[in-house]
Amino acid sequence: MKYLIACLGNIGAEYDNTRHNIGFMIADQMAKESEQQFTTNRLAQTTLIKHKGRSLIVIKPTTYMNLSGKAIQYWLKNENIPIENLLVVVDDIALPTATLRMKKKGSDAGHNGLIHIIETLETNEYARLRFGIGNNFSRGRQVDYVLGKFTPSEMVLVEPKIDVAIEMIKSFATIGIDRTMNLYNNK
Repeated sequence: MKYLIACLGNIGAEYDNTRHNIGFMIADQMAKESEQQFTTNRLAQTTLIKHKGRSLIVIKPTTYMNLSGKAIQYWLKNENIPIENLLVVVDDIALPTATLRMKKKGSDAGHNGLIHIIETLETNEYARLRFGIGNNFSRGRQVDYVLGKFTPSEMVLVEPKIDVAIEMIKSFATIGIDRTMNLYNNK
């Protein structure tokens, strides 16, 4: 069985380790643990991770965050993956830093990447793993905050939760979303 794990972020060194790029950080750690490398392909950097008989096609869209839907739509079609086997990994300012929540579907919550995915796929019924980045910014400073780097004190919280996020992704592919949500969402 094949799964598309779409980890959102922005390409370019200036975005490395920023809050908005937590999806890329998770993807990079997942590839490192599996001793895989990303290669640049159409609309995304991709790698294949095998886990318990499942094929996880992990993508980091190269379209920038606001056009993430183009890459996801292309790779779903290219790999012939049904939408129920799509998991989008995304940052979320509505959750406290390093809080993880998996959902079956949902609104875009004002997130430009999710807005574009919903518009492109013409549905909001796809799974997502939301990684909390907190909302410690003053009025009018949201863009600076999400494009800012994690502080050292935030990284103390974030680094171990990247490993939990990887467990959740693998769980999604092996035991399904319902059981994964039951196991992890209240931790």
